[in-house]
Amino acid sequence: MEIITGNLFTNSEEPQPEEQFESIIEKQSICIERIVSSGHSSPPGFWYDQDRDEFVVLISGSATLRFETPETITPLTIGDYVFIPAHTRHRVDSTSHEINTVWLAIHF
Repeated sequence: MEIITGNLFTNSEEPQPEEQFESIIEKQSICIERIVSSGHSSPPGFWYDQDRDEFVVLISGSATLRFETPETITPLTIGDYVFIPAHTRHRVDSTSHEINTVWLAIHF
């Protein structure tokens, strides 16, 4: 059995020019990743359309997600979570400029 340890806030303090994606665990049908956003948003016209379900928890900062159908805008603050079924088109409208936004995403 492999024990994996880490810290979700490691290297999350300084703003980065690009959004940071780090796979923490990938096993069979599950992927747990940390995402660090520094005022990032999805490019204009871009929509995520993922093959797997996703459960996302906002660990720090703030963000706004937009869902295509039905058109819904969902603001998120620390501790908020959202379940996104597979093939639900969505995008990140905004993330905090003042403090980095740290997400924990579970794809299954």
